Amino acid sequence: MSKLARIVGEPRFGGVMVVCDHGGRRVPEGLDLGIEEADMNQHIAYDIGVAEIAELMAEKPGTAAFIAEYSRLVVDLNRRADDPAAIPERSDGRAIPGNVDIDRAARLMEYHHPFHGELERQLEATPPALTVFLHSFTPRMATDDSERPWQCGVLYDHDDRGAMIAKRLLEEEGFLVGDQQPYSGAVYNATILRHAEEPGRPYLYLEVRQDLIDRADGQAEWAERLHRVCNRIAMELM
Repeated sequence: MSKLARIVGEPRFGGVMVVCDHGGRRVPEGLDLGIEEADMNQHIAYDIGVAEIAELMAEKPGTAAFIAEYSRLVVDLNRRADDPAAIPERSDGRAIPGNVDIDRAARLMEYHHPFHGELERQLEATPPALTVFLHSFTPRMATDDSERPWQCGVLYDHDDRGAMIAKRLLEEEGFLVGDQQPYSGAVYNATILRHAEEPGRPYLYLEVRQDLIDRADGQAEWAERLHRVCNRIAMELM
């Protein structure tokens, strides 16, 4: 696999592919974002916990994971290339000086376009029964300290089939599931549009609250849960 992403597990026709486009936190050698090193361990840099969950899920036969290597501060892969937020100059109130006055087209050409090209080729080569776009959200934003009570949230644009099955299954387990909360899949939808909705692939776009999955025990718990839920979704959508 290239420097842009890594595949964990063995992709299988009719299986489950977990995509973590915010799973990485690397910064390319020679690129100075102009922020503190400690910031690279915070939610502004990557989606905490999702790569570990995806790796654990990919230990199960029939499940694989496609995990971005680079931080969302280098390039946000879940934004359209023409969206200014694809290379953010600020994130949750913090300035990212290394993204100001740069050659945006060159950055996108090196990281954004090839990542999506690789993901598209993988999904076409081994079509999964379900593609899972896994994200996480911080319990509170620095720029808005409103509490986010949902343990997880389902997102979707036009195709809500996977989301509604997941919502039902997770609510049956006692979770408070946000429907298009804390984000909307009709807005933050670049990856699902290109790789799921437009080609007609069944999918689940899920956010898990980061304080539930920032440690190994929580990651293992959610990996087991999502493995069960995703296989149920795949079966119900057949």
